[in-house]
Amino acid sequence: MKKLLTMFVSVSLVSSIVVSCGGSKEQKPKEPAKVQSSKWSNEFANAPSWVLNPEVEGGLAAVGSAKIGKAGIQFARTEALANARDELARQLSVKVKNMVKNFTQVTGIGNDQTVDKVAVQVSKQVTAQVLQGSKQKDMWISPSGTLYVLVVLDPQSVKNVVKEQTLTSLRNEKALWQQFQAKKAYEELEKEIQKEFGGN
Repeated sequence: MKKLLTMFVSVSLVSSIVVSCGGSKEQKPKEPAKVQSSKWSNEFANAPSWVLNPEVEGGLAAVGSAKIGKAGIQFARTEALANARDELARQLSVKVKNMVKNFTQVTGIGNDQTVDKVAVQVSKQVTAQVLQGSKQKDMWISPSGTLYVLVVLDPQSVKNVVKEQTLTSLRNEKALWQQFQAKKAYEELEKEIQKEFGGN
């Protein structure tokens, strides 16, 4: 009987402890979630606007970046410039191909195969020629030691090269060139270049 009484008391004590612990846990107010500031917001807190939104009026712009390492700032700058020019080449290629396709659709010259061929030819020539004239316009170093450069292309030089290379590629496709001349499409070409590349 004594043993039974002792066991009963022990069980009761354990139950009351468990219940009281459970109760106190439920009543404990929740701590507000800690909002940690994003490393990206810290990285770009004082960045110039062009770092995230590269643009130049009437022209093309791109940002390249590189981490400054043991080789120093000049090495990082060269790498960042190369990255920016790669991005400029991509943008330019897309714009040129769009311009050629829009122009041929408006004037009704050529078929899909010849249009694609001319678009690729013009894109390659323009990209190779124009990128030589690209220039660094600005530079910024982030808190983490990453160097950013803004590289731009002069809009007028871009338009001149696009026009010159488009006419050259059309001449190389004799049937297309004859259609171009017959339709007196020079003005339409000017309009499409203006529409795609802007500027004055």
